[in-house]
Amino acid sequence: MGTWASRGRPARVPAPDPEPEEALDLSQLPPELLLLVLSHVPPRTLLGRCRRVCRRWRALVDGQALWLLILARDHGALLPLARSCLPPAREARPCLLGRFCERSPIGRNLIRNPCGQGSLVYSTEGLRKWMVQHGGDGWVVEENRLTVPGAPSQTCFVSSFSWCRKKQVLDLEEEGLWPELLDSGKIEICVSDWWGARHDSGCMYRLIVQLLDANQIVLDKFSAIPDPIQQWNNNVCLQVTHVFSNIKRGIRFVSFEHWGQDTQFWAGHYGARVTNSSVILQIRLS
Repeated sequence: MGTWASRGRPARVPAPDPEPEEALDLSQLPPELLLLVLSHVPPRTLLGRCRRVCRRWRALVDGQALWLLILARDHGALLPLARSCLPPAREARPCLLGRFCERSPIGRNLIRNPCGQGSLVYSTEGLRKWMVQHGGDGWVVEENRLTVPGAPSQTCFVSSFSWCRKKQVLDLEEEGLWPELLDSGKIEICVSDWWGARHDSGCMYRLIVQLLDANQIVLDKFSAIPDPIQQWNNNVCLQVTHVFSNIKRGIRFVSFEHWGQDTQFWAGHYGARVTNSSVILQIRLS
């Protein structure tokens, strides 16, 4: 018997499996290229993860070259000041510039929870991050009666019929600054606060901002005690601002404290309405 040939398509021979690609080993890159690659990694990841990869990466993250490269690309205006204020190499602290790049303290509001945002209206939950002294019926958070421009939330802290006060103390080194930069004479501190009253009740308000050294000794102080807002005031809202220039050497903390009270002494919350508090560090242009 003859052999029958298949009239179908010839069977395909499977292609051999491709050889697995070798994983890219960044550690084999020359130092200049590795620095360039790492400079595109977010600062938080560099400090939290990349620093733990190996000794070589840790040395790069702890050093200055990587962060100067990041500053030059992303914050060019800050580079000359940061470079001029760096401590000598033998005294440099690990990740000094890294903390500065991660926390970006220049131009950012350092006050936490400036408006009571994220809390329920008529609630005390919004007082987080503040050291609080309640007077009368204490502080609560309510909605603004007028829009406050630039505020992250249109809510405010409302005081009572007896003086209510609250305060934050900002640790400037924890915010990413370092002593040589703070003592450079090139930093100014801009403080601001909004306060007002509800239409049917007047109020009184005070603001006290202090610049403190490492031992909490006062180096400079600004206080504002405006005239009280009178009853039947059309929900007036006012802003208090001040700029600390020519700051004395040694500043390490900023204490921000404000007070509020109503003028009718009514039970409940009819006193000063404070919101959008801010402490912002800027570079002196002159």
